[in-house]
Amino acid sequence: MSSRVLLPAASLLVWGAVAFSAVTWVLRWSATGDAPSKVFAAAQALPEVDVSAVARSLGAVPVQAAAAPSLASRFQLQGVMAGGPDAGAALIAVDGKPAKPYRVGAVVADGLVLQSAQGRRVNLGAALDGSQTLVLELPAKK
Repeated sequence: MSSRVLLPAASLLVWGAVAFSAVTWVLRWSATGDAPSKVFAAAQALPEVDVSAVARSLGAVPVQAAAAPSLASRFQLQGVMAGGPDAGAALIAVDGKPAKPYRVGAVVADGLVLQSAQGRRVNLGAALDGSQTLVLELPAKK
């Protein structure tokens, strides 16, 4: 008796799965036609938006580009030891880093050489005997 009920139930289940699969594939194939995609693309056309106007309306302030630091602001003279026309040394901090000692003729930074050290100031330039590019002075005593 169980085989009389089991066989038709299994057959019904298999044919139901076949019908479900066939309907699913037919719906998938019909959804990939050209007409629906054109309608969908036309429905997605959006108006152009002025981004800066939206940002201003939301309270954003325009960002101004930071100016590059001047050459003199990169260096801070912290000490000078004068030793004559071609001698001497200076204690110079470059780009906010700890100060280092430099002798006359030493390269302080990219393309700048310590040309001379006199009293409370030093001269920097492209070459030891070239024209001076920058003059650094010790800050005034407090």
